[in-house]
Amino acid sequence: MDSNGATTSSAAGGGSTSKSSSKKHSRKPVYSRFTQQELPACKPILTPGLVIATFTIIGIIFIPLGLVSLSASEKVVEIVDRYDESCVPSDYSNDKLKFIQNPSINKSCVRTLTVPKLMKSPVFIYYQLDNYYQNHRRYVKSRSDKQLRSVSDEKSTKDCSPEDKTVDGPIVPCGLVAWSLFNDTYWFSVNSKTIEVNKHDIAWKSDKEHKFGSNVYPKNFQSGGLIGGAKLNSSVPLSKQEDLMVWMRTAALPTFRKLYGKIEQDLQANEKIQVVIQNNYNTYSFSGKKKLVLSTTSWIGGKNDFLGIAYIIVGGLCLFLAVCFILLYVIKPRPLGDPSYLSWNRSPAGHPN
Repeated sequence: MDSNGATTSSAAGGGSTSKSSSKKHSRKPVYSRFTQQELPACKPILTPGLVIATFTIIGIIFIPLGLVSLSASEKVVEIVDRYDESCVPSDYSNDKLKFIQNPSINKSCVRTLTVPKLMKSPVFIYYQLDNYYQNHRRYVKSRSDKQLRSVSDEKSTKDCSPEDKTVDGPIVPCGLVAWSLFNDTYWFSVNSKTIEVNKHDIAWKSDKEHKFGSNVYPKNFQSGGLIGGAKLNSSVPLSKQEDLMVWMRTAALPTFRKLYGKIEQDLQANEKIQVVIQNNYNTYSFSGKKKLVLSTTSWIGGKNDFLGIAYIIVGGLCLFLAVCFILLYVIKPRPLGDPSYLSWNRSPAGHPN
């Protein structure tokens, strides 16, 4: 009896121990509305009326926005002139690389631009480069932002190779981005009167105040064996070299425009602008293109039809879908299901609302 009783008691004790052990090691989380995502929330039911109304409202808003954007873009007056081929003498038309690499050849070129209609000041001057990959990983990394900011970091050139130093010391600014600085120049005149080009305030304010130091001056720049692009005035701090700042803000796409300067006078319709171009920059070795762009602006910026067209297409598509849904709803209607059967409208088993 005693032994049986002891055995029974022992078995009972073992059962309770295993139960408590399984409870202790259970991975089941404690139930709560928060962990089970059952808190009150807005869960709209997409009824035919709601869907049709949404598409209609989007279409009504987007189409006028697109028309306004297109209208603003059409008001922008733009002159684009590709000059990289026209500014090569006929003797070198089959060997443009030899022409651009020969320093003894005169690189000046005269182009005539006709103003299509009144261009109100300011008229922005851009240079456009095509097939130029400023977004290449090694090119983008080949610079030293520390060096650009402070004279104490003059020797921070570890990412700038091969344009990091010369026999005379570190190059400031170092790297391939600065080394390849655009160096074509433009002079404008109308009726033999020179048009002044304002090259101030063409860079970002944040670049002038924070990224380029007022106590950092060019040093050993373009003094090596291989000359890349423009040279810099060694007596002017980098915070005043706005052409460099514009160039150092690298482009994301292989076709890009960068601001060269501003013409702060109106250009009348049908005026002939004489442009003297110094064609120095080598784009011939990689089949690149160079263009001179004169443009006004509007509240939407420069000339760009894409935004307006995109708004109109999306708005038109939404209206089209709204009409389709209306016809479908009228011709072949379907009864709406009872929303009380939706999972979030029912209490979880064993957990009343």
